[in-house]
Amino acid sequence: MCSSVIQVEVIIPTQTKYLDLIGSIGEHIAKELDGYSGDREALAYHLNLVLTEATVNAIKHAKFHDPKDTVRITIYIRENELNIKVYDHGQGFDLESVPLPDFDHPKEGGMGIFFIRTLMDSVTYTRQGDCNVLEIIKYLS
Repeated sequence: MCSSVIQVEVIIPTQTKYLDLIGSIGEHIAKELDGYSGDREALAYHLNLVLTEATVNAIKHAKFHDPKDTVRITIYIRENELNIKVYDHGQGFDLESVPLPDFDHPKEGGMGIFFIRTLMDSVTYTRQGDCNVLEIIKYLS
């Protein structure tokens, strides 16, 4: 049981040079969780991958690739739930229409949402005001 509350908010420009930072934040959080009895190394790897993929998608689909645009990432852990939200200002997409990757003929790109859905427990994508919000939930019990 994770008893302490952790909340992290990071706002970065829509530039890929910050991806390592975002992934490493997830890794460090996983390795330091109080009372987590699962495989910390696996959780750390999964959070790094999921945060990196979600952020790269937000950057890739940013509005007109405006260098002043930002991506906001929040990570909130309470009790047995880890909640990640990635906010962007891009044109958005239909989460339900994202096809499964073609594993027989793999190509670059198109794996991010698949990995996120496979490794996490809940993934939703909504429009809130002028932002798109990708919400990712992982249960820690």
